Parts: sequence; C-alpha cells; structure tokens
Amino acid sequence: MKLPCPLIPGTLIRRYKRFLADVELEDGRVITAHCANPGAMTGLKTPGMRIWMSGNDNPKRKLKFSWELAEIREPNSSVPVLVGINTAHPNAIVKEAIKGGRIAELTGYEGLRAEVAYGEKSRIDFLLQSPGRPPCYVEVKNVHLMRRHGLAEFPDSVTIRGTRHLEEMKNEVLRGHRAVMLYLIQRPDAREFALARDIDANYVHKFDAALDAGVEAYAYDCQISLSDVSLNRRCEMTDILAKID
Repeated sequence: MKLPCPLIPGTLIRRYKRFLADVELEDGRVITAHCANPGAMTGLKTPGMRIWMSGNDNPKRKLKFSWELAEIREPNSSVPVLVGINTAHPNAIVKEAIKGGRIAELTGYEGLRAEVAYGEKSRIDFLLQSPGRPPCYVEVKNVHLMRRHGLAEFPDSVTIRGTRHLEEMKNEVLRGHRAVMLYLIQRPDAREFALARDIDANYVHKFDAALDAGVEAYAYDCQISLSDVSLNRRCEMTDILAKID
C-alpha cells in the first residue's frame, strides 16, 4: 500500500485526547495533527520522538496533517525502526495482499467483499466467497504493541468492540462458515505474536473460546518504508509474556 508522498517529518510534543498530537516541524512551527489511533499506543507516543505525517490541502479539513509513522530506536541498534500507527491502513494492506495471493491461508476465493453486515451489529472486514466453498469471514486487527523485543501483542487497551467481534466470528463457525482473525503487525521487527492477557483478560477469554469453536487466527508483520507499507511474513503465535495471572 502506497503512503501519501512525500511524508513530512516532525518531533512529537504530545499525543492527547486520543486523536490529536502536537508536533514541531523542522522549520520550528508547531502544528496539531490527526492521530488515527484510538489505542494506548504504548511506547509510540514518547515526547521528543521523530514521527512522519502526511499532508492534506483540502480546505474543508480542519487538521492538515495526519500522523502515519513513528520512528523508534531499538537497543544496540543505530538503525531506526518505522512503525505504522494509522489504524485506517490495515484493511487496505490486507486487501492488497489477499488479491496478490500473498496470504496462503486466504487463497483460492473468487470473490472479495468489504464491510459486509453480519451478526447482530457488526460488519466483517472481508467476506471471501467461491462456489462450492463455505464463505470465509475475515476480521483484521491492527497490532503495534511491543513490550519485549520481537514480541508483538494485542490488544494495547481494553477492546469491547473487538470482544464482540470474536463472539460474532464464533457464531459464523457454528453456522458452518469459515472465520479468520488476521492480526496485522504494523512494524517490521516482530518475530512472535501473543495476546496481552494482562491488558484485556475478557478479550483473551473470548479468543480462547472462539479458537475452541474453530475460528482460525494468524499474525503477519509488515515491511515499512517512507513510501510504502506491505504485508511481509507470518509470525509465530506464542504465549510468551501472555499468561499473566
């Protein structure tokens, strides 16, 4: 998925009210950018860190900048890591990957529909269909929490909506359909994925019940540059740091 170019660098002053961030530009100006991320953003909102934004010249838009990437420095490394923080992007990244046949678990379907109503009050991110095959419901979740090097975790805050999605997905499996949870890790330094059991125990409980019913779950990381974010490779799902009583 191509990012708006060119991205604009800045220094983060603060992120506040969930969707706002004050940023100092390289010319010394201080602007307020839109932060399309309702999560806690642990480790990705440190004042003084370098971030990258897209610009927008639409006169009807109040905020002219959108926060796209955070630049972090890992211990013992001089090479910065770019992390995608915009939660509006994962669906586009996954859609591109499905159409390109890059997700082995989701190949072989002729039709792809987005934002299809299902369950009681939900919309599935993608519905995959082919004659002679059960429909496949695909729910995409954005991931960028990393509290231990190489281990990505979800969620980074309590997610009532995400918990409801797990219940809806389980119900689809009980109806004879296929349901897949796809955790997209918007960072290139993940090697493993786990559920953050200490952050939202109820989500984990519903996840375990969904898997027992037959819901599938996969995690993929991303390759990220200042011009492009794309699905990269499947990560191992593990319980490291997840089973916290």
